[in-house]
Amino acid sequence: MPSYEQLSELLDPARTVLLTVECQQGVVGPDGALPELARAARSSGALRNVARLVAAAHTVGVQVVHAIAERRPDGRGASRNARLFRAAERLPVRQLSGSTAVRVAPPIEVAEEDFVVRRLHGLSPLHGTGVDALLRNLGCHTLIVTGVSANVAIPNAVFDAVNLGYTAVVPADAIAGVPADYTSAMIRHTLALVATVTTTDEVLGCLTRAPGRH
Repeated sequence: MPSYEQLSELLDPARTVLLTVECQQGVVGPDGALPELARAARSSGALRNVARLVAAAHTVGVQVVHAIAERRPDGRGASRNARLFRAAERLPVRQLSGSTAVRVAPPIEVAEEDFVVRRLHGLSPLHGTGVDALLRNLGCHTLIVTGVSANVAIPNAVFDAVNLGYTAVVPADAIAGVPADYTSAMIRHTLALVATVTTTDEVLGCLTRAPGRH
């Protein structure tokens, strides 16, 4: 874990963006398409920690971006070049544009100043979605990555962020995947090599004690 001073230096609110990945009702909600993943996100406390981070970001002026995965009802433009995409087409709950499934899930609250970025294809919250341009225009240097899943979208987001020149910060207790021990292994053996791994409480401590706040 980084020292408080090191983490505080990375988490300058003016240059930090908080990214939530696929924290949508059709994924992590109680009636989501992937019940095991939804249970993991909730029972581990990861979803609650994402909500805590979002609330703090709203308070201290850190920009929040919610990355949502969805598809058109007719499926036009959707990716089909991997088993994951083909399996998603057969799930009982589909992430259709405009449906409840693609709304940000409670207890996360979406503020008027948040960006909600929706992608119709691929695996990455950053690549081909316009998020990179938004981050650059916002003056982002550090990207806090939260959400699901530790199996696919989270490592994809972290790798893309690093390749694009951002510093990635991952609160380990604000991401989830299945099984739980795989999430721990992914953090320890992969994400820790390219991102600053920390905890929700440590991030909250740095943000609330940032210069100019009392």
